[in-house]
Amino acid sequence: MKPQPKPDPFAAPCRRLPASAPLRWVAAGWRDWCSSPGTSLAYGLIIFGVSVAVSALAWQFGSYVLVISMLSGFVFIAPLLATGLYSISRQISRGEKPSFARSCWRMRAVLRDALVFALVLLVIFLVWVRAGVMVHVFFPVGELDAIVLARFLAIGSAVGSIFALVSFSAAAFSLPMIVDRDADMITACITSINAVLRNKPAMLVWIGLIVLLTGIGFATAGLGLIVTIPLLGYATWHAYLETIDAGEWPNSPCP
Repeated sequence: MKPQPKPDPFAAPCRRLPASAPLRWVAAGWRDWCSSPGTSLAYGLIIFGVSVAVSALAWQFGSYVLVISMLSGFVFIAPLLATGLYSISRQISRGEKPSFARSCWRMRAVLRDALVFALVLLVIFLVWVRAGVMVHVFFPVGELDAIVLARFLAIGSAVGSIFALVSFSAAAFSLPMIVDRDADMITACITSINAVLRNKPAMLVWIGLIVLLTGIGFATAGLGLIVTIPLLGYATWHAYLETIDAGEWPNSPCP
């Protein structure tokens, strides 16, 4: 596959992908998981602990809406937690023995860019919550019959999908790029959005796999997240390697 011509000076070019490409990413991610089971379990347990803590706090305050909102927000925060996982896959791809300590050091090195990315996601998430409240205003709970409920769910899902797609487009390849290359977060996000827009069939399959694996994690009371989130982190790294041609940006000297 030949890389596409560089569209502008602020984005790395991307390759055209077949719709089946995400299946290769998951398979490669699973090989990385098996190559570093101890580190993968460590990250998985951290993610599981965070999800349980967030759910427990929301439940303690007695708001089911808050529980759902916090869990939805966790899906957006997960790419930030996966930064260390990208470092693990990067070490494996370079033929090195994966190290949890080195991956944590890499997370520290990209902390500034990660915080910028987290702020962007936070703004998107807050606007999403506000949009959800506005939709709810037009559909009072006491007046919902079957038809109105169907309209409410359809409109709410459509609004949520817009924000989810924006978040996904910015997150798909941006964080792996700043782990791998000496690039700023703006360049990485533009690169990610460009790649997503140019590979819609593959990205639809990728979204489906992310939803499936994340859903399995939550359906097992969060226990499945111990396996599925590290797996998705590793798969995302391989998605980046296959999709983005960042050769014009210098390699990051960090682990």
